[in-house]
Amino acid sequence: MTWTLAALAAGVVGTVVPVRRVPAPVVVASVAGAAVLAGIVSWSAAREAFDALAAPLAFLLLAVPLAVVLDDVGFFSSLAATVDGGRHLRLGLWVLAAAVTVLFNLDAAVVLLTPLYARIARRHGVDVLALAFIPALMASLASTVLPVSNLTNLVVVGHLDALDLSAGDFLVNAAPSAAAATVVGWWAYRRTFPAPAGTAPVDDQVDRRALLIGAPVVAWLLIGFTVGERLGVPAWAVAAVALGGLLVLTRRMPWRSVPIGPAVLALALGILAVAAAPALHVDRLLGLDGLGGEAATFGGAVIGADVINNLPATVVSLPALEMHPHRVWAVLLGVNLGPLLWATGALSTLLWQSVMSRLEHPVGNRRYASVGIRVGGPALVVALAVRLLIAS
Repeated sequence: MTWTLAALAAGVVGTVVPVRRVPAPVVVASVAGAAVLAGIVSWSAAREAFDALAAPLAFLLLAVPLAVVLDDVGFFSSLAATVDGGRHLRLGLWVLAAAVTVLFNLDAAVVLLTPLYARIARRHGVDVLALAFIPALMASLASTVLPVSNLTNLVVVGHLDALDLSAGDFLVNAAPSAAAATVVGWWAYRRTFPAPAGTAPVDDQVDRRALLIGAPVVAWLLIGFTVGERLGVPAWAVAAVALGGLLVLTRRMPWRSVPIGPAVLALALGILAVAAAPALHVDRLLGLDGLGGEAATFGGAVIGADVINNLPATVVSLPALEMHPHRVWAVLLGVNLGPLLWATGALSTLLWQSVMSRLEHPVGNRRYASVGIRVGGPALVVALAVRLLIAS
């Protein structure tokens, strides 16, 4: 085992084995920093990882404060008060989260819907965690339908010019697996969180001023994440404009809500992963023949996402995908669905954890995994089965 693999292993251990009074981001960043200073990780590898992850990390650092400010002005409380739950509240919320993930992107679903779903749960007197988990789960289940649904999709589309992947290619090759995973995920979710009888709902008051402030911001985000992406405007710039406008109105920046820890953790893992990439021999995995090779690629992508985060895993796979482009769908489905099982598998789940902490309902990695495995396990199996059917 090379020194780069040893450094990556140490970083991964730092994410799952708690060190007394030392947060995981500090542990992993220390490992990455020491590896760079010792020459185990080259400066060029560190720069490559930073260049690949700078934009999504910038979005992460802006999106959480943006959601916090919207929550502080009362937007989510007022929006929740206007929602009529009806008999099929949870199914409606599941479908809404799927639509927002597919059409806008998984980060928008997490940032915009998690506080809303928490407010709705409180209003209807049901378990906050049961409803707030929906955006986190859907961020993985439905994020391989269109190129804009996940940053991993955009990374592959942007770097593999020879494939010339379009929305139509995604709808034919990846969307059926994602749709099947979403349907099976709903069944597993209902078994994990049985429908409660509920108690008296919280009588939230509708603040018209909060809605007037928040609605244009949400509209700006949704338009910016779709139209802006096609025009070359990054998601972090869209979020920055929205946050700037809100700060002018509220004159307060919630500095403590900026998720520095998750961003540092993702960047440190990315640096270690890019440095270790040559020793991982991803090209051998993607080069395996037949449906067995397709399944192995999918499984390797799932493991890679959960171990080193799906963005670094995607970046690491790009050279191998240039040699084996027919494996692109197995890789994307694997890195997008893999974070169902472990919270550090995607920035969206790290973002969700930060939002949940802000809502005073923190969810640790083990708690996330206990739900994710029960919902994601069946979803992963059916997604792979559909993918193999398409590939055959």
